[in-house]
Amino acid sequence: METYTFLRHFADSWMLLVLFLFFVGVIFWVVRPGSRKTYQDTANIPFRNEDKPAASREART
Repeated sequence: METYTFLRHFADSWMLLVLFLFFVGVIFWVVRPGSRKTYQDTANIPFRNEDKPAASREART
């Protein structure tokens, strides 16, 4: 069997299954219990220092 043919059959069967299971695993990792706090904290990073730029603007004027 040629290398290309072997790799093509492997990709069409087992690798498809592996990538599908990886995708399902990532989805379960994201929606697992306890991950909500982590993602909320990450989502609020831009708002952590919200008061500092406004205070420095007032000091300059």
